[in-house]
Amino acid sequence: MRNILLAIMALLIIGCKGENRLKAEENEAKLDSLENSRTTEVVDEIEGVQLTLDQANKLVELPLKCINVQYPNKLGQTLGSEKDLQSPKELHPAFYGCFDWHSSVHAHWSLVRLLKKFPKLDKAEEIRETLKASLSKENIQGELAYFRKEHNRDYERTYGWAWLLKLSQELNSWDSNLGKELSGNLQPLTDLIVERYTEFLPKLVYPIRVGEHTNTAFALSFAYDYAVASENEEFLKLIDKRSKEFYLSDNSCPIIWEPSGFDFLSPCLQQVDLMRKILPKAAFSLWIDDFMPQLKDPSFEMVPGEVSDRKDGKLVHLDGLNFSRAWVFYGLANQYPKDYAHLKRAANEHVSHSFPNLVGDSYEGGHWLGSFALYALEESGSQK
Repeated sequence: MRNILLAIMALLIIGCKGENRLKAEENEAKLDSLENSRTTEVVDEIEGVQLTLDQANKLVELPLKCINVQYPNKLGQTLGSEKDLQSPKELHPAFYGCFDWHSSVHAHWSLVRLLKKFPKLDKAEEIRETLKASLSKENIQGELAYFRKEHNRDYERTYGWAWLLKLSQELNSWDSNLGKELSGNLQPLTDLIVERYTEFLPKLVYPIRVGEHTNTAFALSFAYDYAVASENEEFLKLIDKRSKEFYLSDNSCPIIWEPSGFDFLSPCLQQVDLMRKILPKAAFSLWIDDFMPQLKDPSFEMVPGEVSDRKDGKLVHLDGLNFSRAWVFYGLANQYPKDYAHLKRAANEHVSHSFPNLVGDSYEGGHWLGSFALYALEESGSQK
């Protein structure tokens, strides 16, 4: 009965929004802010973890170190013929480094984000030159050619797709000549990825609920951010529709089953991260009371994941899990501080557990974990 009420409430609210959804959500956010400012309840203020210029200089070394490194490389490739047996750089002229395609994409995102946030980075000029060379119009056309081959329609579905949209979003908001140039170069590939999402999502009957690359909630969450930022209403409607169809009736997520041994995403928490964006406040409150009510408990705790061997590329995933859990906790606490400010404590514990492992890490973790750490710090609110 509660799920039926929740569904009706969500549909009524969203039906009223129609084409003015983005404006309506902005107004709702303002009302929430006013409500929080007027409440007499004392909210526990817990600061997010700060990223300093010195730390940023160290963090940026991770993507810079791997972005032009071809080997070792995991291509994840379907061979159509012997002609497909080429080097990583020949196959992927823009995103050939950092062990695999998606890691290269979010390494590029890290470089852009850190340079935008810290323009006085020690290697700022090197970063600019690296990005300009890598994200050239010619190289992106080469990436497009790969995706358009007969056997590559599902290549990097959906994790790499999600990070490509995140990179595009970051470039689109970079108010600089270089940002405009690179954004324009990347746009054809971005458009193709949106097209692939649009083709795939209606065909997906059941969401994929795992702690690794194919997690559907993660893919929808990043795609939602891109759709909002780019004001793509049609794409936004599709993401909204599929998210509700997949997750609105879910309840009692078995968080005690997590983590699995190779997780870098929490299936339960990624769903929370998506639905807090999709649902209006009242509907989300009803939904999470059924799905993960323990998150509202001020004494809520979660033990960070432990990595037993940092040279094992799958076991080191658990450091990524700590960062991705943290960004969900930060996002929820910042959006609804009255109910979830206490989650910043759990987020800080997860970040603090894994952040010291980044610098000087083996290649198995160093080629990708920096991006996860950076995104968690972004979501903390301390870097925005």
